[in-house]
Amino acid sequence: MSIRSENAKMVGKLAVVTAAMFGFGYGLIPLYKHICEVTGINILSLSERQVPGGSSTGSEVASGNSQVDLSRTITVEFDANARGPWEFKPAQRSLQVHPGELATVMYEFQNVQNRRMSAQAIPSYAPHQAAAHFNKVECFCFKQYTLDPGEKKQWPVTFVIDRRLSKDVTTITLSYTFFEVGSKTPDAPA
Repeated sequence: MSIRSENAKMVGKLAVVTAAMFGFGYGLIPLYKHICEVTGINILSLSERQVPGGSSTGSEVASGNSQVDLSRTITVEFDANARGPWEFKPAQRSLQVHPGELATVMYEFQNVQNRRMSAQAIPSYAPHQAAAHFNKVECFCFKQYTLDPGEKKQWPVTFVIDRRLSKDVTTITLSYTFFEVGSKTPDAPA
């Protein structure tokens, strides 16, 4: 076999591989959309509306989103613990949500010290079984923050409660403990 015919065969094989790769890439778009619809992953593209008290919920989209369970409501209670001399609290103490519904609540933090500090929040859940079903999309607990003396900030927690949460769970408490990073942790209150 001549080099010319071998080159022609190789070009043919490469053309077939190129066409297959293009077809696969082109086919991924509808496949991705279908997977997102089936699993409910693409809930972030749904519009949200604001509700009083510093939270938002996507309930007006619920009629179009079959992933929201309108047959039950879960009360989410918000708690904040500060392990140090600063102010840390949720903008509201509780929120009613449907499983599968996107919701947002704000937390407020103020450095009342006369020095700069860095801190990070650690979440905990009650009842314990709710932790696996409480999905945070956005949370200030994902990273550390540095605040100057007297500086005040508000940070969001955007979450979705999985519809597979046991039906006997009607209240979830989301608690954050705010720790200073890089210094000695104060003793727990007596």
